[in-house]
Amino acid sequence: MHRIPTALIAALTLVVGFAVAQATDVRALGGAVLLAGGAWCAVRSWRPAGPVRTVAVLVVAALCFVVSHLLAPHLGAWPSVLLVAVVLAAVTWTLVDRPATPLRARS
Repeated sequence: MHRIPTALIAALTLVVGFAVAQATDVRALGGAVLLAGGAWCAVRSWRPAGPVRTVAVLVVAALCFVVSHLLAPHLGAWPSVLLVAVVLAAVTWTLVDRPATPLRARS
């Protein structure tokens, strides 16, 4: 069974959270999606990535949320959400999902 990349869930959490908030006009529901997705990602990545990397991803996710609000007046709501979702996915993949590379033997 293949593992779903944490980066995908992290990015989708931002996109789906915004979509839920926009579709329902209830921002708290979008926030609930963000909290649930963040919790899922944290639990999923805690053991393999460790606490420092997991907390770093959560901090980046919170910053992406804020930056999307700052960019929205300039880019539009959806483009800003999609942009920060891509950034969050890249950071999450780098810190959590990227396969470990074995150390090369010295020649």
